[in-house]
This record gives sequence, structure tokens and C-alpha cells, in this order.
Amino acid sequence: MKQFLTLLAFVVFGTFVANAQKPAGGPVMTLENTTVDYGVIEKGADPIRIFKFTNTGNEPLIIKTAKGSCGCTVPTYPQEPIMPGEANKIEVRYDTQRVGAFTKTVTLTTNEGEATRTLTIKGEVKAPATQENVPAGTGGLHGGK
Repeated sequence: MKQFLTLLAFVVFGTFVANAQKPAGGPVMTLENTTVDYGVIEKGADPIRIFKFTNTGNEPLIIKTAKGSCGCTVPTYPQEPIMPGEANKIEVRYDTQRVGAFTKTVTLTTNEGEATRTLTIKGEVKAPATQENVPAGTGGLHGGK
């Protein structure tokens, strides 16, 4: 009887250890990067930047919400579930009519274990250079002589 209880204890202990080492299931959003730097751009430049990701989990990934930190930062995200192994993207549009340095965030809520994820965009929008008046007759061709 003592041997049976010892064997049972080992089986129960082994079961706990085996279950503890199994990876947790569910969706996993693996982003290529969490920050995109626009760099120094001109006013009115291309406003869209892309965050690429893959669902490396074993269940469909659902992005529930994506919210910009202000009205000048507008994310567009997939509405349909992203299946395991599939890649997709989140587009972020920044209002490049606003001159100056910026750092803005997009907060994602998904069906992963983590409560939220944060993406960051940053850069600087420069005002267009003013063109000075160039006197007539300077520059260009000089009468063929």
C-alpha cells in the first residue's frame, strides 16, 4: 500500500510539472516594431505609417479597439480576426499640417492576455521654406551668346 501511495504521489506531481511547462495558448500579437519615427518631414507630407504584425499564437487574434492619443492621430486596424500565422497591419495617419515636433501614441486593446499595447509615432513637421523673389534675368540661359 505504501508503494502505491508513493507511486500515486509521483504521478500527481509529474502531472503538475508537465502542465506547468506547457506554453499558454491563445493569440499572440508579434509586432515588427512598436515605434515609428517619421523623421523630419515637410508640412503636408505623406501622413500614413504602418505597423506590421503577425499572430504567432494558436488562436485567432482580435483587435477590439485602437485609439489615438489625440484627434491628430487616427489608426485604422483590421476588423476581422487574424488567424494563427497570419500577418496584417495597423495604419496610423498623423495630421502633417501641424508644424513642430510630435510624439503620439495609439493604444490597442486585443483578446491577448495583456490588457493593452501601446504603439508610438514621433517626428517633426517643418514649415515649407519661403521662396525669396529672384530678380528677372538671373539664372537660366543667357541669350545664346
